[in-house]
Amino acid sequence: MPSPYLPLEQAITALRAVMALDTPADVVLSRYFRENPMLGNKDRAFIAELVFGVLRRKRSLEAATGKGTPRQLALAWLVRVQGMNMRQLEPHLRGPELDMVPQIKALDLATQPLAVQWDVPDWLAERWLAIYGAEAAARLAQALLHPAPLDLRVNTLRARRDDMLAVLNAAGMSATATPYSPVGVRMADKPVLAKYKPFLEGQIEIQDEGSQLLGYLVAPRRGEMVVDFCAGAGGKTLLLGALMHSTGRLYAFDVSEKRLAKLKPRLKRSGLSNLTPQLITSENDTRIKRLAGKIDRVLVDAPCSGMGTLRRNPDLKWRQSPDSVAELSAKQTAILAAASRLVKPGGRLVYATCSLLPEENEQVVEAFIAANPRFVLKNAAEILQQQHVALDTGDYLRLNPAEHGTDGFFAAVLEAS
Repeated sequence: MPSPYLPLEQAITALRAVMALDTPADVVLSRYFRENPMLGNKDRAFIAELVFGVLRRKRSLEAATGKGTPRQLALAWLVRVQGMNMRQLEPHLRGPELDMVPQIKALDLATQPLAVQWDVPDWLAERWLAIYGAEAAARLAQALLHPAPLDLRVNTLRARRDDMLAVLNAAGMSATATPYSPVGVRMADKPVLAKYKPFLEGQIEIQDEGSQLLGYLVAPRRGEMVVDFCAGAGGKTLLLGALMHSTGRLYAFDVSEKRLAKLKPRLKRSGLSNLTPQLITSENDTRIKRLAGKIDRVLVDAPCSGMGTLRRNPDLKWRQSPDSVAELSAKQTAILAAASRLVKPGGRLVYATCSLLPEENEQVVEAFIAANPRFVLKNAAEILQQQHVALDTGDYLRLNPAEHGTDGFFAAVLEAS
């Protein structure tokens, strides 16, 4: 039963700030918590749950409240999602809000348009319907309405997965092996790991299983030269380094100094000695040009709409649009072309996104191959099988939470002749 005290007014204030939708929700929420240091852990957990819960189900909550205010959407979430009854809600209600509760409860989602049932914008519902068909799109939409589990990656330079599973379970944390990644661990709950000894010692890193599988498509070998072209905070880079047994040379390129700064403490914990972070100005930076034709393996985890990560970032579905996706597609095309110049004959280029939209995925790859005939598409399932990963989604890697329990990912493996 919910606690008799809820920091509802604080949650509504935070929600109001997030609903401007001009800044990522997690950034706004982090700033709100910094500005309100007196909030306890339980209060912060409730506020975060409410804010992200409303973002996940914004469309249906708006239908239930008649395009309600942030306050009304918060109350609708408590009624429709949390199942709070009138007695529990009454201390928090003001005047006419008492009369709203039956209306909020009465909405029958089955009578609503698909976009409302799926809690997405009209344009995205139309795209999913065209790509997947009604039944599969409905399953995908439902899967994306639930928070993602906490996945870990075992750093094989410092630990073995079986040993780490034993350690985690002995500590009272329910942990199981992920079904696909050979180094993945899935937690039943979401324990705070920031001060946990195995985390501080670099034995485990937080990383979605789907993201881990990209490393097995790159499949770098000992002693090779490898580039993570859009490294960000370096989650995939660190996996590549471990797969290389900390040999060879591994470059982590990114245009964001802030993102690369987040890699530094992770790199220190990891035990890797072969990784060089490099801040670049663009995909045409001179540092990149010097490496042209010299690299064995290149990973391009391109900037994308993030439509595969809606379990974690539900605000993205309200912040993206067909126009922004078209802009991203043009950017992805330019980045892939620039990254391809690094690959030496016989080398491998892996293009990946965390999007579920063909205009960021297959269409980008097909246009690239047409313009660059020296690259040939390789079968992703066969490459994963060679890495002892039993997962077959065809020529391309296509992951989605409804079918695989991972974030949504796409990847194509290209080989240079």
